[in-house]
Amino acid sequence: MDLIWLIVLLPGVGAAINGLFGIRWFSKQTAGLLACTTMGAALGLSGYAFWQLLGLPAEARDHVVRIADWIPQIPLATAHGIGTLQVPWAFRLDPLSGLMILVVCGIGFLIHVYSIAYMHDEPRGGYARYFAYLNLFCFFMLTLVLGSSALVMFVGWEGVGLCSYLLIGYYYEKKSASDAGKKAFLVNRIGDWGFMLGMFLMFYTFGTLDFRAVANAAGPMPVETARFGVLSLICLLFFVGATGKSAQIPLYVWLPDAMEGPTPVSALIHAATMVTAGVYMLGRNAVLFSHAPMTLEVVMIVGVLTALMAASIGLVQYDIKRVLAYSTVSQLGYMFLAMGVGAYAAGAFHLMTHAFFKALLFLCSGSVIHAMAGQQDMRHMGGLRRYLPVTYTTMLIGTLAIAGIPPLSGFFSKDEILFRTFLANKVVWGLAVVTALMTAFYMFRLISMTFLGAYRGPAWEAAHGAHGHAGAPAADEHGGHGAWHGPHESPRAMTVPLMALAVGAIVAGFVGIPGALGGNNAIEHFLEPSFTPRVEQAALAAPAHEAAAVPAAESQAAGEAEHAAPEGAGGEGGGHMSRTGEIGLMLFSVLIGVAGISIAHRFYVTKPEIAEGLAERYAGAHRVLSHKYYVDELYAATAISGTMAAARGLWTVDRNVVDGAVNGTGWLTRAASWVSGLFDMHVVDGLVNLAGRIANEASLVFRRLQTGLVQNYALLMVFGVFAFVSIYLFVR
Repeated sequence: MDLIWLIVLLPGVGAAINGLFGIRWFSKQTAGLLACTTMGAALGLSGYAFWQLLGLPAEARDHVVRIADWIPQIPLATAHGIGTLQVPWAFRLDPLSGLMILVVCGIGFLIHVYSIAYMHDEPRGGYARYFAYLNLFCFFMLTLVLGSSALVMFVGWEGVGLCSYLLIGYYYEKKSASDAGKKAFLVNRIGDWGFMLGMFLMFYTFGTLDFRAVANAAGPMPVETARFGVLSLICLLFFVGATGKSAQIPLYVWLPDAMEGPTPVSALIHAATMVTAGVYMLGRNAVLFSHAPMTLEVVMIVGVLTALMAASIGLVQYDIKRVLAYSTVSQLGYMFLAMGVGAYAAGAFHLMTHAFFKALLFLCSGSVIHAMAGQQDMRHMGGLRRYLPVTYTTMLIGTLAIAGIPPLSGFFSKDEILFRTFLANKVVWGLAVVTALMTAFYMFRLISMTFLGAYRGPAWEAAHGAHGHAGAPAADEHGGHGAWHGPHESPRAMTVPLMALAVGAIVAGFVGIPGALGGNNAIEHFLEPSFTPRVEQAALAAPAHEAAAVPAAESQAAGEAEHAAPEGAGGEGGGHMSRTGEIGLMLFSVLIGVAGISIAHRFYVTKPEIAEGLAERYAGAHRVLSHKYYVDELYAATAISGTMAAARGLWTVDRNVVDGAVNGTGWLTRAASWVSGLFDMHVVDGLVNLAGRIANEASLVFRRLQTGLVQNYALLMVFGVFAFVSIYLFVR
């Protein structure tokens, strides 16, 4: 576990080598192999570190490795007087970060392998640039999840924001892609403002930014049930940061546009890593949030509304990637809902299962797009099951998982969230159930329009004649590289990751089998230490090679601090239900999923005219959903146009007032210099010239006395002596 810093470093080294040398000199094979090797090595180290973590007692699973002194001791004001800001560059491995590094490295490695084939038609330099960005993204994401303090996390937080801009705008010559990258970057900056303010207030309140130290200090503090206190404000500011990174209302608008990037980028950023950073950050600060019930209510409401709104938009989308994008926003809403009801382990559990089936769904969509020569509109697909059997089977598994059909992984994690929500708030649970129904519907709608029914895509030329449908548009190019010979299954470099992710989507949920079904919800018990306060006994001052696992709390004070934590600080409190009632809720959620699938099958396979008729009958509602509730238009008309108007106003002030003052000063300076020049020429120079002229005229008289003849000088001397003597005698 002392080598967890290598898990972070390896992708960074791969990014540096590909970025500095690969773009100019490496072949595609070398660039791809380097990127995959570094990620594979990071995955191996992550698995080994996780295995070591499992070997420790539950109370000792908190291991800190200090790499170096980063920010030395700086005296700063805190709520309790002058404190000291000291931030080491340190990584923490505990159950929550251990789970995350497996998700990031595992999913990231499979996406790297998939990208080798998917991006093969890119130019050599662009290919190396892509893998450099991909490695760099994983480097920053691992920094984010392993950072032991808020400031180290913030470095990774900002880094993944930068890499999202680079990856989304990978096709930078395409305006829509560059605009999407800028949109993601700017929207995330709004959330980052909240994160920074939260950090400032955290240090002011606790005198430290270390997560464990903050949790231990907050544990004995009273829960802010009667007032909105400083803990609630800290949590609210952190939640603002999370809404930007994890695409929640009102900062979700960047994620659907981010589909402009390559499909593996969509899978990496928007399914497994970056968008879950906000959920992870809330889980990392679970003790703080447990003391801020008012903020948790905000998290719960925003989460369920985001899930519901995004799911409703996904009902009418036709772009296969945009359906999955809104599905991601909706599932992130589910995770925040879990955090909002205090079910932190359930939220982290869904984060893990979602990483498998959503990465699978995105990569399957990439396989479909690859097979259809870049076509993303599902209205021009259909009947692809017979051409893409592996893609169809794996995508169906992912769809059933996200729909919550047992025994796939999504069933266990989603059911746990619904169960905890039912115990906390029945109205919110009802909205979550409606969201689950819509999720099952729009995901099987995607399957139906893409793989089932008749083929509606373009015709193609095969070796033995034309194929396709009369009147279908011709498609002669496959992504701009060679003739397209019809839909076909993807190469093994793409299908093998699909099969691996499909296995994960099937079995990942078995670590969270609830007690009602005979399990013990192992993942909840495993993650619980990360959500509770504990006295920190690992000395951060120790060098990296001497860092040791944190032992169990031994002092009486530690015990008092732990018992002072509020009930539910571990994240899974909030009421009880009989085993029969819990099983009844499970069956109901399964029926909801089955109902959504059945309705979609009827609307888009057996009776497609029903969907067309409903779209015509409720054209207004369909138009609102198609235009995504006009949120982008609203932002364009208010925030964006207001910002642009303010910018134009400031430019006008700058041009007419600031530049006017500068130009006016310059004009006055020139006028004053002209007057000064006239004064200098006619007055100063005139006086000087007058003095010279007077001296010159006077010299005409006096120089007559300077003849140069000695006799004249002698005569003058005699005359002078005579005059002096005469005056002397006369005066006497």
